[in-house]
Amino acid sequence: MPKTLSKRLQEAHKKVEDRPYAPQEAIELLKETATAKFPESAEAHIRLGIDPKYTDQQLRTTVALPKGTGQTVRIAVIARGEKVTEATEAGADVVGSEELIQEIQQGRLDFDLAIATPDMMPQVAKLGRLLGPKGMMPSPKAGTVTFDLAQAIEEFKAGKLEFRADRTGIVHVMFGKVSFSASDLLINLKALQECIDRNRPSGAKGRYWRSVNVCSTMGPSIAVEVSSLRDLKLAEVA
Repeated sequence: MPKTLSKRLQEAHKKVEDRPYAPQEAIELLKETATAKFPESAEAHIRLGIDPKYTDQQLRTTVALPKGTGQTVRIAVIARGEKVTEATEAGADVVGSEELIQEIQQGRLDFDLAIATPDMMPQVAKLGRLLGPKGMMPSPKAGTVTFDLAQAIEEFKAGKLEFRADRTGIVHVMFGKVSFSASDLLINLKALQECIDRNRPSGAKGRYWRSVNVCSTMGPSIAVEVSSLRDLKLAEVA
């Protein structure tokens, strides 16, 4: 254990054995080892047997977390005409057309998620260099390019998340807050697992699931039994 770890983290690490835990046990341990002085998130780090440098092995999709994220999501909508009014009435935090694109180019980033209508995408494309690296670029695969703005805004506000596998084939997803009950966190984690299975890339060969680890924002990593998580039925969650 590195000497640079604080006493608090050292104590948390001592509680975690070097073995995979059953899903319920892992979630309870995650809550027990979350001892930071701020509201921590619950994170999942999932290593998959894919190589995203190949287009048929890339994973980018969305998951609707049944128990929500515990976060307030600020949504920007890029649209024109009556769709601007629709987005405003649906609860978007930032709404605009060409002028909003220009403001974003000049550094405006007071939002967490960007949604655009299909007719605006030719102009939105110029934001790729800015929003792409932040994972905020509107995309049909992510459900963030749509004419049905009201539904998209409602879903993302309620707990829908976009995620993707990074260049090493690992998915990093926040699946709730540590303050959630263990059963609510487990329900969200199960929904994430089912989503990843449903969206298995066509080019994925061999063993798809390599490892699953969960942790709080500042807590130690806890290994989860992959087979137990995949076999878990939501009806079994207390």
